[in-house]
Amino acid sequence: MLEDGGSHAVLALASAVAWASGLNLYGAVLALGAMQWFGVVDLPGELGLVARPEVMLVAGLLYAVQFVADKIPGVDTLWDTVHTFIRIPAGAFLAAAAVGQTDPALHLAALLGGGALALGTHATKASGRLFVNAHAPVVGTTGASLAEDATLFGGLYLAAANPTLFLIALAALIAAMAVALWYLAKFVGFLLRKLAGLFARRAGA
Repeated sequence: MLEDGGSHAVLALASAVAWASGLNLYGAVLALGAMQWFGVVDLPGELGLVARPEVMLVAGLLYAVQFVADKIPGVDTLWDTVHTFIRIPAGAFLAAAAVGQTDPALHLAALLGGGALALGTHATKASGRLFVNAHAPVVGTTGASLAEDATLFGGLYLAAANPTLFLIALAALIAAMAVALWYLAKFVGFLLRKLAGLFARRAGA
């Protein structure tokens, strides 16, 4: 159960669903629904819809597809690219749903902050996968996928069981993501320049 209904518990839940959505949206929805079913957390307002059987069924099927796709080098990158347009708005919506409609300003802040957090998580995951695929395909991709799932489920449970500890861990994670994105952006830029050079040589042949 949540430690209490205080503001930090709401903040932890809203942050957790946004962060998790950027990592694995379908796993996040499935985990939240399961935690509601088993009484781990009492999801507020519209967020409780994730525990509906039809929502969990669709999320479970899509999670199963992602579970396979996420472990195939190249396919995981294509999946991440397509889900750029899904994970980020979904993270914003779920974060806003977590704070409810009681305060319009708070609702808007959660929408904006949730979208930004989902974007940061998604960008780190997607660019990190490019790095892993370039250096350790198959084994590295599978390991990264399993680690992401374990982190997601553990993080969501921690947010429900101990919001304060989750917020501390999230602050450290955001700092680590910022550093990782700095280096990963250089790597992605290198790949793009390499691809551009390859296409230029083929065009000139």
